[in-house]
Amino acid sequence: MYLTVNQAKTYCYTGGKAFDAAKPTVVFIHGVLNDHSVWILQTRSLAHHGFNVLAIDLPGHGKSAGEAPSSVEEAADFIAALLNAAGVQTAALVGHSWGSLIALEAAARLKERVSHLALVGTAHPMLVSPALLEASIHNPEEAIKLVNVFSRSTLSPPPSALGPGTWVYGASIALARRVLASNTHVNVFHRGFTACDSYGNGEQAMAQITCPVLFVLGALDQMTPPKAAQSLITAARAHEKSAQVIQLPVGHNQMTEAPEQLLAALTGFLTTRSVTHQ
Repeated sequence: MYLTVNQAKTYCYTGGKAFDAAKPTVVFIHGVLNDHSVWILQTRSLAHHGFNVLAIDLPGHGKSAGEAPSSVEEAADFIAALLNAAGVQTAALVGHSWGSLIALEAAARLKERVSHLALVGTAHPMLVSPALLEASIHNPEEAIKLVNVFSRSTLSPPPSALGPGTWVYGASIALARRVLASNTHVNVFHRGFTACDSYGNGEQAMAQITCPVLFVLGALDQMTPPKAAQSLITAARAHEKSAQVIQLPVGHNQMTEAPEQLLAALTGFLTTRSVTHQ
């Protein structure tokens, strides 16, 4: 479905079910050169089991109009505006990679309006190499291929992800090309990576959130290795947040490399108001 957010048409995938603001709501936020479709298994399952799902295309990405966010903070303000446009008072936020930083910053700003915060494939700082930033402008095709090599530990997923025999590496490259081409005004590849690289408020944001936190990390992740999330995990525990850490034996794109395990982690987390501090 489409919502008007900040005077722009915004696409929100609802998992094949009609939107009902009265249900518990989960907002899914994608990473750089991704869109709502990366969450296909998780969103459809939750939507058919009592949740209201809003898997968004960020502004200027995919099916959404508007100016593509140039910073994590700007994107976090968009999430607040999205909830207002949808008529949702309280929601859980689930973010992957760049989306995890957006979800974190939004949760810090929205306080009690966020019931749960799930950070998938996260890191802080989420530094991007100068060579990759340069390539995202001058040689995006090679940069896309490089990112996909470092993002994956498998080339074809379990049958439940996208269907038996799906070539997830090729599918991810095709998605990245499509999202990059969807915006002819700005390079969303470079803009997204720059936003990741420049964000430095993660630990302060973690101190301000009021909800339980779930970290889902890929043990084989070369884009955001588990150790790169340690500063956020330490901050969560230092401020006595209810926090849980789960490692899956895959790479960065956990949504398709370990779709059922990620779904199980999210379902268990979202159906429990508080999580044991570990």
